[in-house]
Amino acid sequence: MDEIHLGELHLGDIDTVQLLTPEGSRLSDARYDAWVADVGDEQLLALYEDMVVIRRIDTEATALQRQGELGLWPPLLGQEAAQVGSGRALRRDDFVFSSYRENGVAYCRGADLTDLVRVWRGTTASGWDPYAINMATPQVIIGAQTLHATGYAIGVQNDGSDAVAVAYFGDGATSEGDVNEALIFAATYSAPVIFFCQNNQWAISEPVKLQAQRPVAERAPGFGIPSVRVDGNDVLAVMAVTRLALDRARGGGGPTFIEAVTYRMGPHTTADDPTRYRDASEVETWRAKDPIARLAAYLSERGLLTDERSEAVSAKADAVAAELRAGCIALPDPEPMAVFDHVYSTAHTGISRQRDHYSRYLRTFVGDDTTPSAALDQHDTLHQQDRKAS
Repeated sequence: MDEIHLGELHLGDIDTVQLLTPEGSRLSDARYDAWVADVGDEQLLALYEDMVVIRRIDTEATALQRQGELGLWPPLLGQEAAQVGSGRALRRDDFVFSSYRENGVAYCRGADLTDLVRVWRGTTASGWDPYAINMATPQVIIGAQTLHATGYAIGVQNDGSDAVAVAYFGDGATSEGDVNEALIFAATYSAPVIFFCQNNQWAISEPVKLQAQRPVAERAPGFGIPSVRVDGNDVLAVMAVTRLALDRARGGGGPTFIEAVTYRMGPHTTADDPTRYRDASEVETWRAKDPIARLAAYLSERGLLTDERSEAVSAKADAVAAELRAGCIALPDPEPMAVFDHVYSTAHTGISRQRDHYSRYLRTFVGDDTTPSAALDQHDTLHQQDRKAS
């Protein structure tokens, strides 16, 4: 354990769990080896395939945004091991509350490929049915999902279930009040929730060292929550620590905080240009720790990742990307007035007023080929219904 010095304080640096080195060598860990002892050759190859596929999804979605087919996309490049290692550790009845970057977790949960891009294409306000895959649709408000996860965890605890809620968020979210409030509630009620922080080193353009003078994982014990710091680019180590945290929660042990130390190799979103705030040398340093390359090295060394297997994985990734693209482009444009649908479950005078204003705005285009006549007809019908209801 390294030691650092802060003035008169002497603080030991927290250990980081690692089972695969960046070069692809397997390390032994007396505490965590048992948690991945059942992960055989085919399971390792499956984890490799997952990471290759979600990187290909990410590349395709980024290309779709650059071609004007998506309004925005939050790349996950470099964070594949953190998402696959944790996502594949979950049971079907566990429930995930994520931010907007966990497309890899959504893939592991079984999200339809087209559903991954509906929101980013602007055709809907929600990507999928949360109860179909036990994963809430992505939360854009930074850190808010940690409160949702804690509330859900308390609920299943009261129901007598041993399911676990998992909240995914980034290092920047740990500075938000919501996250700190969630930690307090989770500790107070010993809620079966895992706080999974993907520390990708940058909160948009601010480095993690600006907001965290100590490792992020060291914050949780202050709330009474045990924490672990893991190499987030090591899929095997991430799976091991997640499985242990899940087992602890299922057994009534309460919440666990996981800090997965990883790196966002791309921009924060496609609206961002990271070359304006970080050195290229930093990116290259982390590129050498690539999560896919290290597992590939380990598999190749053992003779498991043959040329034939590698080509099959690449072909699957290309097929998935093609399906994603076709599904995205085929999404129908919603009727303009549909933006007011499903905002409230019952008629609401505020929404009716806004709908009326918007419809009158649209009517200024009467005579233009873009006039949404069908939408206006629908509006008139709904407006009459609202008036009757009120």
